Amino acid sequence: MLTIGQYVRPESLDEAYTLCQKKNNVVLGGMLWLKMQHRSIGTAIDLCDLGLDQIEETENEYRIGAMVSLRALEQHAGLAALTQDAMEEAVKHIVGVQFRNCATVGGSLFGRFGFSDMLTLFLALDARVTLHHAGEMPLADFAALPRTTRDILTQITVSKAPRRVVYLSQRNISTDFPVLTCALGERDGAYICVIGARPMPAVVFADEKGLLTQGITEDSARAFAEDVAARAAMGGNMRASADYRRDICKVLVRRAAMALTKEG
Repeated sequence: MLTIGQYVRPESLDEAYTLCQKKNNVVLGGMLWLKMQHRSIGTAIDLCDLGLDQIEETENEYRIGAMVSLRALEQHAGLAALTQDAMEEAVKHIVGVQFRNCATVGGSLFGRFGFSDMLTLFLALDARVTLHHAGEMPLADFAALPRTTRDILTQITVSKAPRRVVYLSQRNISTDFPVLTCALGERDGAYICVIGARPMPAVVFADEKGLLTQGITEDSARAFAEDVAARAAMGGNMRASADYRRDICKVLVRRAAMALTKEG
C-alpha cells in the first residue's frame, strides 16, 4: 500500500528541487509504477503546474517536456517522421491507451527501468536530457548516474539531424513487459545498437568492427547480430532465461539491420 504524508504542487522548479532533496520525498511523474509499491512517502511532488507537458519544435531539434505523456509521443506526427515510425512502435505496446495517457516520458527515463522501451529508443536517437540542477547531458551519461541522484529531469532533446532508426521488441503477450528491446540507429554512416530489457537497463553497442559500414546484407546483418549478442550481458527472470534472451537478441538485431536497408 502506498501512503502519502503531503501532496504539493510546486510553483517553480527551484521549489520542486528543494523539496526533492529530502530522501523520503518523491517526484510523482505519472505515478503509475509508484502507486503499485508498498511504501510511505513524506511529500509527493507534482510537477503539473510547471509547463513541462509540451513538445516544442525548433529548426534543429525537438524539445520534449518531462511531463509529456507517452500517448502524446505515440501520436506526434513530427516525431513519427523523424524516427520513421520507430517512436510509435516503441510506445504502442506499453500496457494500454489509458495507461499511456497517464505515463510520462520523464518518469519513464528518470526511473531507468530495465523494461523501459523509452530508454532503449531515446538512447538510439542520441537524445540529451536536461536536469534542473546538473544541466544538459547526453542521455547515456544520465543513464549511468547512480539511482540515488536527486535532481529533476525537465526536458529531453532530440536532434533533427538526418538519421535512420528501427525499433523492435519481443513480448510474451502484446501488452506485457518486453522480454527484450532493440533499437538500431545510423547517423552519418555510424551505427549503434541499443539492447534493453536484458532484464537490466538498456546499453549501447557501437559497430566497433565495422561490420555494417560496407553495406548491410544478410551476412553482415547476421555477423553484427552475433557480435552484439556476444557482448550484451543477459539475465533471466520469470519472463525469459538469459539464453533465450541471447537468442532473441540475434534475431531482433538482424531483423532491425535488414529493416534499416528499407529506410535508406
